[in-house]
Amino acid sequence: MSYLLLEPVDFEAHNEEVKRVWEAYNAGKPIRVPMMLGVNPRVILLNPELNSEGITFADYMSDPDIMAAVQLRTQSYVRHNLMQDAEMGPPSTGWSISIDTQNTFEAAWFGAMIVYRDRQVPVTEPMLGDDDKHKLFDRGIPDPFEGGMAAWNWRFYEHMLANKSHYVQDGQPVVSVTPAGLGTDGPMTVAANLRGTTQICEDIYEDPDYVHQLLDYITSATIDRIKAYRKALGLELKPQCWWFADDSIELLSPETYREFVLPYHKTLLNELAGEGPHSVHLCGSVDHLMCILKEELNVQAWDAGYPVDYGAMRAKLGPEFQIATGPTVSTLLYGSPESVWDETKRILSSGIMQGKFILREANNLSPCTPVENVAAMYECVRQYGKY
Repeated sequence: MSYLLLEPVDFEAHNEEVKRVWEAYNAGKPIRVPMMLGVNPRVILLNPELNSEGITFADYMSDPDIMAAVQLRTQSYVRHNLMQDAEMGPPSTGWSISIDTQNTFEAAWFGAMIVYRDRQVPVTEPMLGDDDKHKLFDRGIPDPFEGGMAAWNWRFYEHMLANKSHYVQDGQPVVSVTPAGLGTDGPMTVAANLRGTTQICEDIYEDPDYVHQLLDYITSATIDRIKAYRKALGLELKPQCWWFADDSIELLSPETYREFVLPYHKTLLNELAGEGPHSVHLCGSVDHLMCILKEELNVQAWDAGYPVDYGAMRAKLGPEFQIATGPTVSTLLYGSPESVWDETKRILSSGIMQGKFILREANNLSPCTPVENVAAMYECVRQYGKY
């Protein structure tokens, strides 16, 4: 098993097939299930064979030039080694990079400390203890450009934007840079990051007024930040459709979700987007909430983690609802090409294809995943994902 493709790929033929697959899918007349991958720079930084220099996440997030270089290396690696329905080979229009915070931005913006652990992605530590859980309300909403992590974000963005012509990979330059903070991990997830997962769940029972106050504060701050960033970047201020996440709602029953989080999801969409349809990323066991999101928020696309009852969710959500999921990252990391093939085939035959479906890893490819396993997943969908 290896991390580099040993057999040459005809990029031109591959890219032509990819174009046909996506054109058919987007036209509502799919010829087969498309496959995509979620990959970020941890596949380079946390794989010793691909990171011989020993660059750490602390290095990555302390130097914008290192961040740019690692992102370009990551994208080049993906384009030359990981089979999927995406353009492979050097990009035809140049590279796009972004300010990458590995899901630490929002909590750090509110003041949480970022922690770097050996051979792990960076995380934030909860900052709202029982004795000071109201302190954010006294501070007010942090400045979108100068408060907490925001100042770092815009310093990195301005540096990378000014130096983008100097960032070159495979003979192609960087053509665009995007700051962090234009999306959200979701109010419940941010609350869990700030207060602690166990603590925020206990608060629901012991101090529900506080939970509403915290979620309202996070939601208001998120709206202010995203509006400010859209204005500063000249983006559409209220796009028709929007994509958001909130993984931690998997902890909630339908009744608790409706009472505590749904009002703030509605506020986010009312302030930041049009009528939709909208998309959501949710990892974990959220089958019990998906119909609510569809009915109440006009969510029509779900980027899912695991576990998922593929056939049952297709039956519940209907053929027009787009679901993107597939073999677990642990299967792809530790399994054999044969086991990946069998699991991919099982998913494709579950009934999930009786509607809009995109095959992907569930969820975000692990470092040190063998390229043979990704290739097995791709070849299986090419054979058994046909309509």
